[in-house]
Amino acid sequence: MIRVGILTASDKGSRGEREDRSGRLIGEAVQSIGGAMAAYKVVPDERDQIAAALREMADDLGLDLIFTTGGTGFSPRDVTPEATMDVVERLAPGIAEAMRAESMKITPRAMLTRGVAGIRGRTLIVNLPGSPKAVQECLDIILPALPHGIEILKGEASECARK
Repeated sequence: MIRVGILTASDKGSRGEREDRSGRLIGEAVQSIGGAMAAYKVVPDERDQIAAALREMADDLGLDLIFTTGGTGFSPRDVTPEATMDVVERLAPGIAEAMRAESMKITPRAMLTRGVAGIRGRTLIVNLPGSPKAVQECLDIILPALPHGIEILKGEASECARK
């Protein structure tokens, strides 16, 4: 089983003024790869709070995979990629590149997302957009490849070559 954390960055969501449809969607989607939501949190668009929640999920809870949703755009309050960069030890740029490349086939606005992906210890952290539609599209792109990456991180697999 893949233990998954979901972190929503939303000022309105953290105040209870907006329903977190994207977080719920992620929780449902990860079941298709044998994932189960082990932690869920909504925080305001504050770099230090996002980073602290990511550290808690990775270090204290030892989750395998953390998805963030929200805070990846151009708004001055969108700081999720910066907070993620504050905590990751190694980048996994192919994940964000794949999401942007495939999403560009749907809308040219996909180039405006600043999401990143990286590794902290044995935890993979992936930034997703905030809109449920964009979250679903991105998950459709990356979910099939993630279980193998998680296996490698956990030391359960060693080869990436296809058999």
